[in-house]
Amino acid sequence: MTTRRQMLAMSASAIVGSAVSASAQGNDVSSESRSKITQIRNATLRIDYGGVRFLVDPMLADRHSFPGFPGTANSEQHNPMVHLPLPIADIVDVDAVIVTHLHEDHWDQAARDALPKDLPVFAQNDADAEVIRGQGFTDVRVLSENSEFDGVRLIKTAGRHGTQAHYEVMAELLGDVCGVVFNHPEEKTIYLAGDTIWNENVDAVLSAHAPEIAILNAGYAMVQGIDGGIIMGTEDVLRVHQAAPEARLIASHMEAINHCVLTRAELRAFAAEEGFSDKLLTPGDGETYTI
Repeated sequence: MTTRRQMLAMSASAIVGSAVSASAQGNDVSSESRSKITQIRNATLRIDYGGVRFLVDPMLADRHSFPGFPGTANSEQHNPMVHLPLPIADIVDVDAVIVTHLHEDHWDQAARDALPKDLPVFAQNDADAEVIRGQGFTDVRVLSENSEFDGVRLIKTAGRHGTQAHYEVMAELLGDVCGVVFNHPEEKTIYLAGDTIWNENVDAVLSAHAPEIAILNAGYAMVQGIDGGIIMGTEDVLRVHQAAPEARLIASHMEAINHCVLTRAELRAFAAEEGFSDKLLTPGDGETYTI
């Protein structure tokens, strides 16, 4: 498949947003091969990496097109809570898709309708892959510790979608989740944590791979009647920083779905109080960061 290594220099303005300058990131002069991370909406990201354009966890439904998730915080609100910042045609113009799990806010009907059915799709396990094949996709691959796509290594990582108390009540609904480490000899290592709280799996990934960039789903999604979040909140993000103090943290999965109660402004204020605001980015929808 033809990838975009030769096109990256021309694509910097293709997405509306702002890029972090090389000086702000502590990097040298930019090059065509440098990675770009675009926050689309919720957990939906575009990652331009190693000459390949990946779309992660696409939720492409129109604003307010489906109800809030029952039994969660603010369930009276309809989802998604905000509009897409970019045309769908631009969002799906990618080389491959990564679906960390099949929850509606990561893989919805609008995405399934918009994406070409022959586009390579990476799923977390055989069960998810079979579901995606049943939805008409013809090139579905399963992530592993040795996955690769056009020269980019994709290393599957484990996660935990909530606390023990959550799993005791709703383990089947929470299900399995994964993250991905992106590795390429000419790029910084990126750790996409996925829908997980801080736990031993996250700690192990940070120790084993020493990523320069960690993308964290940090909206602190809440279930009614159970303490703690089913994705990261302030304290989880702090733990990641403490375990990997040199890593640049990028907060995603915020301000788009009814049960995500932590705002970007609140997370920035917390990071300032704890002394790691210089390591944290909280991109708005449509923003692109060059890393």
